[in-house]
Amino acid sequence: MKIKHSKFKNTGILFELLVRQITADTLKGIDSPAIDILRENFVKTQLGREYKLYESILKSKVVSEARANSIIATLFENSRKFSRTTLKKQKYNLINEIKKHYKLEEFFGSKVNNYKEIAAIYTLIESFHSEKLNLDQINDNKVTILEFLTKKEKLIKQEPIIEEFSGYDKDLRTLTYRVLLEKFNDKYDSLSKEQKEILKEFIYSVDSKPALREFYNEKVSTLKNILSETSNQIKDPATKIKITEVAKLLTELNKTDKVDNDNLRTSKRNTSSKWRTNINLTKCLKRHLQKMLKKN
Repeated sequence: MKIKHSKFKNTGILFELLVRQITADTLKGIDSPAIDILRENFVKTQLGREYKLYESILKSKVVSEARANSIIATLFENSRKFSRTTLKKQKYNLINEIKKHYKLEEFFGSKVNNYKEIAAIYTLIESFHSEKLNLDQINDNKVTILEFLTKKEKLIKQEPIIEEFSGYDKDLRTLTYRVLLEKFNDKYDSLSKEQKEILKEFIYSVDSKPALREFYNEKVSTLKNILSETSNQIKDPATKIKITEVAKLLTELNKTDKVDNDNLRTSKRNTSSKWRTNINLTKCLKRHLQKMLKKN
């Protein structure tokens, strides 16, 4: 019998999603409930200690196959120390807390780095504690983790500017943030109000979430209506054809589609400059939270 993977029960994914939610809330300039949720549920709790098992693999350097097997064996051995009943209860309480502040569909809609490996860790741990074993599933997940530990590319070195920023005191970080915000506003001052709204929504979402997809589809629908109304007022057949062709380029996204820069350039009606947003705040926050958990 196969162990079914569940985002709701995967400690590694729950932690990653909370970090990303903190990032999104911070970029919106609001106090993030996810900070207290993470602190209350991952500091000095069995849930926090179990996350360290995930971290022991996800943060590991490239190692030999023998060393990788030893890491996996240690993972199994340490998982014995936790009460499955307590973990189940703590995860249940965590989901309830998240539900109080966020829509679960949107919260769990964010992309998670190393999703395959995190899912494999969860499934292996659950298989280890299950009475019914599926050897094929165990072997597949073990191979996934072994490949990750032995063949993964070395992590890109942290940019010095991000490392320096994380060491600033609160007042200096606030001042730095304001300066960056002013420079950002100056750079994109030429954009229209609608274009700035699209750019802001893309930045706030951090990843392709249902809310961003819904926002995009609303813009597409609005543009189509505008084009339709314009077409009805035009008598020239050639111009009508051109407007129809433009409208065909505007297509709404399905639930499985991701929103990327190309989609948003289209919704901005082919503005002159191509822009790209690179957010390092998630990694910075994650490192800070992991340091906090080391005290656990």
